[in-house]
Amino acid sequence: MSEHTPLKKPDWIRVKAPVSHAYQATRDLIREHKLNTVCEEAACPNIGECWAKKHATVMILGSVCTRACRFCNVATGRPDLLDPHEPERVAEAMAKLSLSHVVVTSVDRDDLPDGGAEHFARTIRAIRAASPTTTIEVLTPDFLRKEGALEIVVEAAPDVYNHNVETVPRLYKQVRPAARYFHSVHLLKRVKELSPQTFTKSGLMVGLGEGKEEIYQVMEDLRAADVDFITIGQYLQPTPKHHVVERFVEPQEFEDYARMARGKGFLMVSASPMTRSSYHAGDDFEKLKAARAALLAS
Repeated sequence: MSEHTPLKKPDWIRVKAPVSHAYQATRDLIREHKLNTVCEEAACPNIGECWAKKHATVMILGSVCTRACRFCNVATGRPDLLDPHEPERVAEAMAKLSLSHVVVTSVDRDDLPDGGAEHFARTIRAIRAASPTTTIEVLTPDFLRKEGALEIVVEAAPDVYNHNVETVPRLYKQVRPAARYFHSVHLLKRVKELSPQTFTKSGLMVGLGEGKEEIYQVMEDLRAADVDFITIGQYLQPTPKHHVVERFVEPQEFEDYARMARGKGFLMVSASPMTRSSYHAGDDFEKLKAARAALLAS
């Protein structure tokens, strides 16, 4: 990791402060139901826009992670006790927001025998019971060394299964030291083997010191795992203690990545400086369905 003065944010990295009434209403609902969101815990720059549109990515299994990834702003330490009523509270809040598409993610829970997989499954089932027409996207941990955990989540039948590889293999020891790149790729491949109709999705950040050819190789690995959808966004350093931003990738380079990814066969690509894993997830899900329908009709 480089030791240097933090880079100045370029003009294309601009975020509006969250001030709208709709943002406040979403925030109040999240507070009322005592929910955690990755929007807040990870200090997502798009929170103002997303909450104003009543889009929120709910974070289950507590707010304290058992890992200490160098890019992530979520608290690390001794995790919370599991709340048995959390799935129902999440479902109630999502029904009140009248969401057409919901994203459910979590902290890593290496302390739990199943990594929290059954809690994910219960949350999916609770949302389905409360909002039958809502489509559900999960963004799960890697369930490393948790035999059978992935199968529990897939059996609950989310519409989209997302797991982020985050960066290129060479940078894992620096950026994601407790994870294993090829395990993450295999997890995504296994989802497709278990449930071919489930859309799979993965994302990575740029600006951490990777090279273009390494990004292209990640694309190849994900396509070999039959991943449908890739997201690519600019890494932003949450605090001085986190991994530095090695460079700000220009918008044109993101367009090049998007073009390359489409050429490699991804059904859906989202690549821009402000792209995040769950950004515009609902709209993108509709495009994903349309892309698959067009492919099957061709």
